[in-house]
Amino acid sequence: MSYLIKSLVITLSILLSATAFAGNTSYYGSKFHGKRTASGSIFNMNSLTAAHKTLPFGTKVQVTNKKTKQSVIVKITDRGPFIRGRILDLSKAAAGQINCQLCTTTMEILSYGDGRYRRE
Repeated sequence: MSYLIKSLVITLSILLSATAFAGNTSYYGSKFHGKRTASGSIFNMNSLTAAHKTLPFGTKVQVTNKKTKQSVIVKITDRGPFIRGRILDLSKAAAGQINCQLCTTTMEILSYGDGRYRRE
């Protein structure tokens, strides 16, 4: 196995074993309410959901506002955020529970979803 492949395998295993991340988080709401998400479900800004670029759909994560220490558990149902430097887009309800319009959060993975597309 070449050095490049070995280093890629090691990097991927480290990334996959990590369960906590920190970064900027925002929310999305009324503009997308009632529209289909990337997972196939209908977005409800009043449910506790979030968008992440790569986590499998159905993954449950605990998001904690670093400033207020408030936490919320959300399910990944969509892809995003599409703004550089952000790790999550929360639904309006989830953002409200941790008092976050644009804030720095930690994200801890509680369980991985199956990643399946659902037309609900």
